[in-house]
Amino acid sequence: MLQIVLDRPGQFTASAARDPLPKPGEALVRVRRIGVCGTDLHAFAGRQPFFEYPRILGHELGVEVLDVRPASTAEGDKPPGDSIQPGDRCAVEPYLRCGECGACRAGRYNCCEKLECLGVHTDGGMRQLFCLPSGLLHKSTRLTFDQLALVETMGIGAHAVDRGGVRHGERVLVVGAGPIGLAVVQFAALAGGTVHVVEPNTARRDFVGQFGVTSAAATDGTLFDVVFDATGNAAVMGASLNHVAHGGRLVFVGLVLGNIAMDDPLFHRREVTLFATRNSCHDFPRIMRLMEAGTLDTRPWITHRLALAQVPSDFAGLRESPGLVKAMIDVED
Repeated sequence: MLQIVLDRPGQFTASAARDPLPKPGEALVRVRRIGVCGTDLHAFAGRQPFFEYPRILGHELGVEVLDVRPASTAEGDKPPGDSIQPGDRCAVEPYLRCGECGACRAGRYNCCEKLECLGVHTDGGMRQLFCLPSGLLHKSTRLTFDQLALVETMGIGAHAVDRGGVRHGERVLVVGAGPIGLAVVQFAALAGGTVHVVEPNTARRDFVGQFGVTSAAATDGTLFDVVFDATGNAAVMGASLNHVAHGGRLVFVGLVLGNIAMDDPLFHRREVTLFATRNSCHDFPRIMRLMEAGTLDTRPWITHRLALAQVPSDFAGLRESPGLVKAMIDVED
């Protein structure tokens, strides 16, 4: 099978590898679509925290199940993923968790103490075939592989909005209209917020207009009940505090390699609540139902495509590609 390895910043290598065999509790899947995430772009540029090389990228995945090996469980137990069968089309929840730490016991496996995300901390899906725990698979008979690959992206936005606790009628500002920002926009609107977007890129401002929100290159001094920063830019993240109303909430969705400086007197004077948000948690089934119902439509997001074999030669040009919202990698047999 073909696999693509990021050997070091700026260099992918295509190679042939043996077809993997699933262990008990695992499924063998054929990768059909791989969404290119900001995490992948940052890893390629050498700016991704918690990252080591070499690494097989790919955590936004739409896959087809080829084989399933049942887990060894006590009689009467039904292991996670037990309903998955060969031929199923699935989204992959790429978070490998221990199930035993305090966060996992509290149901917050998204920030497990030993969390490994496929394609970041351990090898992911930028290959034709791979094996993963069957409990990470979420099947749909209605969603396309393109849609399945974007469930994980939507999950980041869903979890961020849950963390921010957006309520009906609240004024919401989303700073940054990349794919994660777009996901936040859609879930904040579903929660009943009045959503505004700040985005310096004209093409992205035009794109976000289809979701019924207002956008601008900068704010006019208006303060907001909830501010989501999805930029991953340290200076912008620190400055996002300026947009939060008294008693409001600031949610850092983007991740930056380094420190963030904020105006502490302003932070205290307005008694702002600051949230971090990581991954998603228990969100895949809800998101997939919304996508199946047409409430969420990610199809317009996909502005660029490339084949798996083109990644070593064409990946570097994606970041500077005009009009990029989301790139999708097609994987052939």
